[in-house]
Amino acid sequence: MLNSFYQKQFERIFDDADIKIGGNRQWDIHVHRPELYRRAITQGNLGLGEAYMEGWWDCERLDEFFYRVISSNAEDKITPAVMLIGKTLGKVYNMQRPSRAFTVAEKHYNIGNDLFKAMLDKRMLYSCGYWKEANSLEEAQEKKLHLIFQKLQLKPGMKVLDIGCGWGGAAQFAAEQYGVSVHGVTVSTEQAAIAREYCASLPVTIEVIDYRKLQGSYDRIYSIGMFEHVGYKNYRNYFEMVHQCLKKDGLTLLHTIGGNRSSTSVEPWANKYIFPNANIPSGSQITASYGGLFTLEDWHVFTHNDYDKTLMAWHENIEKHWSKLQRYNEKFQRMWRYYLLSCTGGFRSRNIHLWQVLLSKNGIQGSFSIPR
Repeated sequence: MLNSFYQKQFERIFDDADIKIGGNRQWDIHVHRPELYRRAITQGNLGLGEAYMEGWWDCERLDEFFYRVISSNAEDKITPAVMLIGKTLGKVYNMQRPSRAFTVAEKHYNIGNDLFKAMLDKRMLYSCGYWKEANSLEEAQEKKLHLIFQKLQLKPGMKVLDIGCGWGGAAQFAAEQYGVSVHGVTVSTEQAAIAREYCASLPVTIEVIDYRKLQGSYDRIYSIGMFEHVGYKNYRNYFEMVHQCLKKDGLTLLHTIGGNRSSTSVEPWANKYIFPNANIPSGSQITASYGGLFTLEDWHVFTHNDYDKTLMAWHENIEKHWSKLQRYNEKFQRMWRYYLLSCTGGFRSRNIHLWQVLLSKNGIQGSFSIPR
């Protein structure tokens, strides 16, 4: 009787999203265990995601499923206790404080370089590509790097800081193509190992360090896909650090995912399994945090297709390589699929976006056309 009550709630929520249980469309779901209904209603996306990992339900096109779920604001129709706890913790505690800086590396970025090599492009760039006039992931990522470095007006001999350098692909490209020296920082030992290998013959240094400990003076500073780990309680500190390290005529670029709503917490399933302590910023949170420190030169909103295509390319790559990645069991594979395709649905629904924010310390002097 109780399970019937939860099933009716479940069906009502998904009816609003035009999703049917046992339907024949690609985005309809097939339930293998009826306990799913109670688990999803009482635990929200945490329960829904864990149930998918355990094989309780399936869907042919998870990306289309999540596009409809998110577009229908399904999460606003239930408020499970796990979400309330997460919101409370995010407001009370600094979940991204220095003592927790390396948590996301231990949980995610240090999983295994073999996994990321199989999924990403040849430079192992783990952020949105720029698909304008690009026909492949490789082209989209290269166009993204050119776009960033042209916006920053890189010139030979400049000293550049890469905050959250990942596997070193951007630093390598900047040094090779633009003749600059780069200091890259990451919290991941696995990323640093690859980055040092890729950049061994270049004027690039790689350091495993929390960004809050950075010092020095740089002509240009950029961050690609790292700001999502900073946390709203630390946004101001981040920009103060960049301001301190940037020369008076310097430019800085922030390449980040952004959300429609200001948030103080992370989504429970992603927090537990993918990106612990992550916090997607809103536009107002970013502007409030750099106010009085920088001049806004450009705010570039990528099309939703850019991250949609990037995520689908990653998904297609990894699905082709699971047979060669035998140490990752079926539960892990389902977790990874859920992660990539739920994110795809978020971008497709315009709930989250990709922004590039160009800031100057004292305003760009003279005429300058912002590249697109």
